Amino acid sequence: MEKLILILIAASITNNFVLTYFLGICPFIGVSNKMDSAVGLGMATTFVMTMAATVTWLIYYYILVPYNLVFLQYVTFIIVIASFVQFVEMFIRKMSPQLYKALGIFLPLITTNCAILGLTLFMVLKDYNFIEAIVYGLGAGIGFTIALVLMAGIREQLEFSDIPGPLKGAGITLILAGMLALAFMGFGGIISG
Repeated sequence: MEKLILILIAASITNNFVLTYFLGICPFIGVSNKMDSAVGLGMATTFVMTMAATVTWLIYYYILVPYNLVFLQYVTFIIVIASFVQFVEMFIRKMSPQLYKALGIFLPLITTNCAILGLTLFMVLKDYNFIEAIVYGLGAGIGFTIALVLMAGIREQLEFSDIPGPLKGAGITLILAGMLALAFMGFGGIISG
């Protein structure tokens, strides 16, 4: 149980995919301007990460490894991720049309979110068992959501701030992303995994 908690904390905080590994930067910058859309995309990505970790672990250890098909892992993992993204897109379109409209192109682009593919590849490299893989996927999704929500909160406050003209927009966003990454580096070494 202690190991599972450490994996969860490490994946969400100390080894945050966005702010430590710099994976998934495109939706991090693109969707973090409003809190509602950041929470929605974070929840959708958490679901896809958890389910992708679960299904890819099963496929990898019960099909690819026994039949010497490990060279197909990239293609297989991308197909699994794309399938879950299609499911999430249909669900959000049906249940929350406003969120679907707010997320726009970034919702189907979860398929190409390198944080999710990185999660599945790291899971194999770290040789996690089935339960550890699920917890790792959940922790990575929580960490992705934390990064998005933190950035969205800061960017919403910036709308009321007096920012010099050359720094408005992408400039201040990239500076903030760098500062958040530096802050998360402070957690480095506390927990490995």
